[in-house]
Amino acid sequence: MAQPSKTAPKKSTWSSIEPFVIGGISGMTATSVIQPIDMIKVRIQIKGEQLAKSGQKGSVSPFVVLNEIRQSHGIKGFYKGLDSALARQIFYTTARLGIYKTLFDASKAPDGTVSSGKKALCAMTAGFLGSLIGNPADLALIRMQADTTLPVEERRNYKNVFDAFSRIIREEGVVSLWRGCGPTVARAVVLNLAMLAPYDEVKERLNKLSGTKDTVSTRLIGSAIAGFLSAFCSLPFDNIKTKLQKMKPDAQGKLPYSGLVDCFAKSTAREGVTGLWVGFPTYYFRIAPHAMITLLVQDFLTNYSKKSSH
Repeated sequence: MAQPSKTAPKKSTWSSIEPFVIGGISGMTATSVIQPIDMIKVRIQIKGEQLAKSGQKGSVSPFVVLNEIRQSHGIKGFYKGLDSALARQIFYTTARLGIYKTLFDASKAPDGTVSSGKKALCAMTAGFLGSLIGNPADLALIRMQADTTLPVEERRNYKNVFDAFSRIIREEGVVSLWRGCGPTVARAVVLNLAMLAPYDEVKERLNKLSGTKDTVSTRLIGSAIAGFLSAFCSLPFDNIKTKLQKMKPDAQGKLPYSGLVDCFAKSTAREGVTGLWVGFPTYYFRIAPHAMITLLVQDFLTNYSKKSSH
C-alpha cells in the first residue's frame, strides 16, 4: 500500500514575522549605541564638502568635530535626530534583515547549505527592498543632523521625525521623501552584500575548520570581517547620499546636484577620488560596530527564540 505523502508543516504567523521583528530590534539596539558616532560621521562629510567648495582650510578630524558639537550643543547634540534614526531602523533594518533571513531559509539545499552566490543574491535583494522602504526616515535623519551646520535663517528646524515627514510632504511633495534614493539603494545593496553574505560565509568556514557550531569567537570574527567590508565598500555611496539628501536650492532655485552620477562627478572633481572616503576612520567606527552589534544581537535573539520554542 502506498504511503501517504508527507507535507511540510505549515508555518505559524509568528515564525513568518519573527525574522523581521528580530531584525528591527537588533538594528534599533545597535543604533542606540552608535548614534553619537553617526552624528560625527555626517558632520565630517558635510564639513569636507563645505571646505572643498569654499577653498578654505580646516580640519575634518573626528576629535575636532566632536569638540565642535559638544561646545555648540552639549551632549544632547550627539543624539540629534535619534527618533529618525530609530524610525529608520524600524523600516529599513526590519525589512532588510527580515527579507534576507526569509530568502536565506528558502534558498537552503536539502543538506541545509546555501551557496555563496545565493547568499549574495539574498543580501542584495534585501538591501534593495529595505532601502526603498527606509529612505523617508533616512532623509529626515540626514536633514536633522545637518541642520545645525546651516545658517540660522536656512535651517529647517524639524521638531521630530513626524514633523519632518509632514513638512516634507507639504512643502516638497510626497515623492521628495525618496530624494537621494539612488545612492541610498546603491549603498544598501553594497553594504548588505559586504555585510550579510560574508558573515554567514565566514561562520560556515570557521565552523568546518573548528568542528564547532557558531561559537562566540566565530561570531565575533565573522561580524568583525563583515563590519570592515561593509564600511569600506559603502562609504563612497554614503558620502554621495548625504550630499544629495541635505542639499537645498540656491537663490535661483537650482539644486547643486542633479542626481547620483552628477554628484559623483562633481565630488571627485572637487575633492578627488579619495575624497569619497573622507572620514573613513569615523565611518568605520560607526558602521563596523553597528554591523557587529546588529549581527550578534540577531543571532542571540534567534537562538534564544529557538530554545524557547522547544
